[in-house]
This record gives sequence, structure tokens and C-alpha cells, in this order.
Amino acid sequence: MNSQIFNNLDKLDLDILDILIKDCKTPYLEIARMCHVSGGTIHVRIKKMEDLGILLGYNLLLDLPKLGFDVCCFVGIFTNGASSLPEIIKEMQKINEIVELHLTTGDFEIFIKVICRNITHLQDILINHINKIKGIHRTNAFISLSQKINRNIILN
Repeated sequence: MNSQIFNNLDKLDLDILDILIKDCKTPYLEIARMCHVSGGTIHVRIKKMEDLGILLGYNLLLDLPKLGFDVCCFVGIFTNGASSLPEIIKEMQKINEIVELHLTTGDFEIFIKVICRNITHLQDILINHINKIKGIHRTNAFISLSQKINRNIILN
């Protein structure tokens, strides 16, 4: 976290974040009770953290296999150079199956996470969508066998 933003947070802010990290559905009044302050104070503090860009939103975690999405794949992408990155990213934003995109150091310029219904679906996404994007030189796919950790960072 940017140290200037971090300096704008006190123990109460960090306690609120800790509660929200554990369960973002915790009602403001329950957070207030846990922190020994008023509900209005919690509302003001959460609004402040949203305005600072610390709280970007609230995510819903899904059991993807139960919804028919059985394949998680990480794809390392080699590009034709940094000048092609903006257009590649723009095109990848159009592919719904890409749920994360990271610019990276190391062997790949881009590393993405792709969620698909099955291997045939993944093959279609890789061959007919990702590998056809102008500026992509080649890809290297890694299929996840299972996810054992899925969490946010603990602040305290």
C-alpha cells in the first residue's frame, strides 16, 4: 500500500478492513459493535477508505465447478514487444473467460487466468481468440489441478 495512504489509516480503519476481509457482508452495525464505535463512525470510515481508493468494491466468490466451469488455466504470453501491450490488453478485455491479467517480469510479458467450462472450451479460447490477437507471439498454458488457497492479504 502506498505509504502516504497507509499513514491516513489508524487502528480503527485497519480493524474495519480486517473484519471486511474476513466477511465483506458484515453489517455496519455489527462492525460498529465489534469495534466499540457507532454505526455512523463505521459508515464515515468506510466511505473515507472508498474515497482513498483502498476499498475498490466487494467481490462475490463462486464455486465455479458447480456452475459448470471446470477448468482454470494460467497462460503466459510472449508478445512482439511493449508497444503492442495496450492493443493486446484492449482485445483481451473483450474475452469474458479471462478473469485476471497481469503484466509481469520474467519469461512472459503478460500472465492471465482463464476460466472455461471444459478442455474443448479452453482450446477454443486459446486457438480462436487469444492466439489470434495481433501482437501475441506465442502462449504457454498451465492447467490448474485444484486451488488450495483463495484469500485476501491479512493486514494485522
